[in-house]
Amino acid sequence: MKKNFIKGLITGISSSLIIFIIVSAIYVMANGKVDDADKDRIESLDYSQEQQRESYKNVVDKLTVMKMIVDNYFLEDVDPEAFAEGIYKGFINSLDDPYSTYYTVDEYKALIESSSGVYQGIGSTVSQDVKTGIITIVKPFKSGPAFEAGLLPGDIIYKVEGEEVTGVDLTEVVSKMKGKEGTKVNITIMRDGETKPLDFTITRRKIEVPTIEYKMLEDKIGYIIISEFDKVTVSQFSKAVDELEDNGMKGLVIDVRSNPGGLLDAVVKMLDRLLPKGLIVYTEDKYGNRETEEAKDSIKLNVPLAVLINGNSASASEIFAGAVQDYEIGTVVGTTSFGKGIVQKVIPLSDGTAIKLTISKYFTPKGRNIHGTGIKPDIEVELDEELLKEVIIPLEKDNQLQEAIKAVKKQINKLK
Repeated sequence: MKKNFIKGLITGISSSLIIFIIVSAIYVMANGKVDDADKDRIESLDYSQEQQRESYKNVVDKLTVMKMIVDNYFLEDVDPEAFAEGIYKGFINSLDDPYSTYYTVDEYKALIESSSGVYQGIGSTVSQDVKTGIITIVKPFKSGPAFEAGLLPGDIIYKVEGEEVTGVDLTEVVSKMKGKEGTKVNITIMRDGETKPLDFTITRRKIEVPTIEYKMLEDKIGYIIISEFDKVTVSQFSKAVDELEDNGMKGLVIDVRSNPGGLLDAVVKMLDRLLPKGLIVYTEDKYGNRETEEAKDSIKLNVPLAVLINGNSASASEIFAGAVQDYEIGTVVGTTSFGKGIVQKVIPLSDGTAIKLTISKYFTPKGRNIHGTGIKPDIEVELDEELLKEVIIPLEKDNQLQEAIKAVKKQINKLK
């Protein structure tokens, strides 16, 4: 019976511990078929059928022994579903890629929800150091419960519901912090200058992510803050640029500081509104296959531009800043960005779960892959130290913003 359980478990993941089978299973479950190119790749693998069977048998035998040991010695009862999920997660974790992960049904639903720009949770962007596994608060939304509870940028998330989360997959931790509106979540943080952990009980609410904020500054300088690149961001961004132009904008500062990224499709559409026709970004996979994204809209920005970045500007934010820099249509101001120059694809499976895998590298229009190095600003300026913990920084005190405004005004004066 135990052996049958193990065999059923392994079969349930389509023998995913064997590379030959996992490639087939992903495409069959995601698309219902395997195309000719993928057949060629599968067939080119060196695994003979006998080697596959031997490898499969070894896995089944070892899991059978391990399950028997757990049943006989482990103090608590084991949930078969949790046991299975652990195997799936462990398989993807074995890739040793911090950006590849397995999503349970609930985690995948939460992922889709968050990328739509509306979800139920604490209302804050977070990031994870890929080397240390430490998760930090990047920016609490000023209208959200995290901000109201007193969480600050730079706070380290130590525990969620009493369980330590350092090194745990970021998606899993975020999923724990989300939940039904009106329910509470207990979060323990470590804060610079505090000797002991701080405990917060936060009531979850419906969060409409404020992905775009904008206003007209003095001297007709437009200012747009982009906090994430979600589905809702594209129309919000277009509306912001149009309204600023209608009000006589003479220059523009776009702020993607602490923006963790988001949807590639969203950033491409937004750059299409700013750039001349041409290449925006291209990706290359392990086989050397290249996919390009291009600006096609004949409308482009006709005023001086500056883009603000910092060390928490990642992924889509770096695509944004890199394209502006390569086309030389604006000045990049701030500090070197995060350095995430790789692309992930979420592949849904037939049972409602999903796998996210790193599938390619992206390159700026001039062929730069900035993974591990980041975008270096044209004008480098650190945010004043006393402002680092502030959630809301007065514009007049924001020295990075003021430097960006100077750069835009300098360009305006050159055009006179």
